[in-house]
Amino acid sequence: QVQLVESGGGLVQAGGSLRLSCAASGRTFTSYIMGWFRQAPGKEREFVEAITWNADRIYYADSVKGRFTISRDNAKNTVYLQMNSLKPEDTGVYYCAANRRGQSATLKNQYDYWGQGTQVTVSS
Repeated sequence: QVQLVESGGGLVQAGGSLRLSCAASGRTFTSYIMGWFRQAPGKEREFVEAITWNADRIYYADSVKGRFTISRDNAKNTVYLQMNSLKPEDTGVYYCAANRRGQSATLKNQYDYWGQGTQVTVSS
């Protein structure tokens, strides 16, 4: 089992920045793909960004290209999402997830473990 705890969400004005963190505990997470997803009210959970275990590949949604950056520190069992130039449409609950299969990094049904989520609200 892997336990994931997100932090760093909050309320920010459009154009601002936030940095989300996801702390992992339990089984080793260093071999897992780690991803961030988000869910806006009334919408399905969608892929945001993901990173392989050694950070040799990063996957991202077109909607966040050039604005969001994922990173990980395996020594600290933590993955981060730096969000810049935030827009009101970025509002939602952001979830951290772990994918032990190492495949299909953009598909939420390939992820085995999920955090409880952290709320991000961007005001216009």
